[in-house]
Amino acid sequence: MSAMMSVFKRELKSYFGTPLAYVFLAIFLGCSAYFMFRGDFFLQGEASLRVFFSNIPALFAVYAPLMAMRLWSEERRTGTIEMLLTLPITTSQAVLGKFFAAWLFMGISLLLTLPVVFTLEFLGDPEYGPIFTGYLGAFLMGGSYLAISTFFSTLTKSQVIAFVLSLVVCGGLLMVGDPAFLKIAGFLPESVNRLLASLSFTTQFDVMERGMVELRNILFMVTMTVGFLVASTVMLEDRKAA
Repeated sequence: MSAMMSVFKRELKSYFGTPLAYVFLAIFLGCSAYFMFRGDFFLQGEASLRVFFSNIPALFAVYAPLMAMRLWSEERRTGTIEMLLTLPITTSQAVLGKFFAAWLFMGISLLLTLPVVFTLEFLGDPEYGPIFTGYLGAFLMGGSYLAISTFFSTLTKSQVIAFVLSLVVCGGLLMVGDPAFLKIAGFLPESVNRLLASLSFTTQFDVMERGMVELRNILFMVTMTVGFLVASTVMLEDRKAA
């Protein structure tokens, strides 16, 4: 545990010590505010975060790859991955330490959007149930996106390639549940469409966005997170053994 915490602190320090991370954070907050308040938000007469949460899956599909693309790609590029993997620390501890640091940074990013909730107090009487479940779902979904991006970061020395691969997969898992996509894929059997929709973050998050918490939605996101972290560990173990 102490070894994992050492990696966690080292990685978290690197986030707060890197100007680029603050640029990504500013872009995320700026985009969140733009999508929230654009149009007729103040005229719609509804004190809810429906518009905000409807854009979070797409924002995180870009933000998570940006946050995670350097996790292992940079270690491979600079050659420090060999030193890290020869330290008295297991590969899984290294993976978890880096992942939890990135997830915490993403969680902080999400918390910095809370002033939007305070804004709702001036507009009416918001329902805090959907707000709480929406934030919970966003945090869990962000963890899944980060786990996916972590895996692709282990595959290459190039941060750009890691970002693009992560973006394609995260975006794909987002789009397969979109009604527009399902309409285009209407030629597929209904059972296939249902399967694709069930594998989408759009479908899973939509339930929590509406204020409901179902075990299957949480299990989906946790399973995706654990699965890709295990895959990342396996890839790094293979490299360590080579």
